[in-house]
Amino acid sequence: MKTYRLLAINPGSTSTKIALFENEKEIFSVNVSHDTAKLKEFREISDQFPYRKETILNELGKRNIAMEGIDAFIGRGGGLVGLEGGTYTINETLLHHARIGFTVKHPATLGSQLAHDFATTYGGKAFIVNPPDVDEFALIARVSGLSDVPRESRGHPLNQKEVAIRYAMEIGRRYEDLNLVISHMGGGVSVTAHRKGCMVDSTDVINGDGPMAPTRAGAIPATAIIKMCYSGNYTERQMYDRITKTGGLVDHLGTAEVREVLERIKNEDQYTKLIYDAMIYQIGKNIGAYATVLKGAVDAILLTGGIAHDTYLVEKITEIVKYIAPVKVYAGEFEMEALAAGALRVLTDQEQPKTYTGVPVWSGFKTILEKE
Repeated sequence: MKTYRLLAINPGSTSTKIALFENEKEIFSVNVSHDTAKLKEFREISDQFPYRKETILNELGKRNIAMEGIDAFIGRGGGLVGLEGGTYTINETLLHHARIGFTVKHPATLGSQLAHDFATTYGGKAFIVNPPDVDEFALIARVSGLSDVPRESRGHPLNQKEVAIRYAMEIGRRYEDLNLVISHMGGGVSVTAHRKGCMVDSTDVINGDGPMAPTRAGAIPATAIIKMCYSGNYTERQMYDRITKTGGLVDHLGTAEVREVLERIKNEDQYTKLIYDAMIYQIGKNIGAYATVLKGAVDAILLTGGIAHDTYLVEKITEIVKYIAPVKVYAGEFEMEALAAGALRVLTDQEQPKTYTGVPVWSGFKTILEKE
């Protein structure tokens, strides 16, 4: 097979990750941290574009890596309407939505802009792969108990789909032929039911659903939240942060660092052990719930993300869910590898690239029901 050179670009809130691959082989990678004071100089996220571009060019220049001859530039993606999973060519509609942050304001939206700019300047193709906007929910999974509050697809599609594809290849099958329950466990924890290549239902890792996590509160009884909101003790921003940034382990233990938590447990801190075990219990409970989405026909349960490195956590979750299906661990995150792999599948004709239309896959129950 021809050797393709692939540059993956993943802009984060305070850093930019870049990695160069030759086919599946990583040649180099770096995660450049940015001065938060510098980032605050930019009014809009898109205003950071020249700064992030210069950062990438400087890092490549240090290593004498020429941009000419790179076959594909792949950005993280984001800020788009709900779309099917897959690898997308970057067109003008996609670029416009990324620039304005059509659905969300996040530095990940710079990924597609940078990839397109580099491809235009140096040659090669530009793609995004399984952006955060992937929405493959079954219609029934969108219904909540309030008519004007639909459930939303907010998880970790890039990493989850990558480990799903890896597992399928390892057992000699196709991702599109498998039923899987996958839990990505990092600062936030998502649990997702994958049916025949689609993420048909998932906990909402952004809006306060599913298990508690190192930095997130997870599902909380709604009336308790209402009382807190109207107590006069919290602003809207403070409540939002408590649910999405300083909940979970941070709220109970003052830290999101699992290594610190494990050290406390080693020193016989019983409260810390209770809270950590409760998080593990909630993850296992949600895996069981999402197995029911697949009617129990689960080929495997996959555990991934940074805290999947903890053998204690993995063993405890496995004890809870092993009766459902075999458990396989893919510790860590594979986002950069996933970006490169998605482009490589297209370049080698294993997968057809998709076109971003700007039309969401779902725009309300009435529209869907009329089509059916």
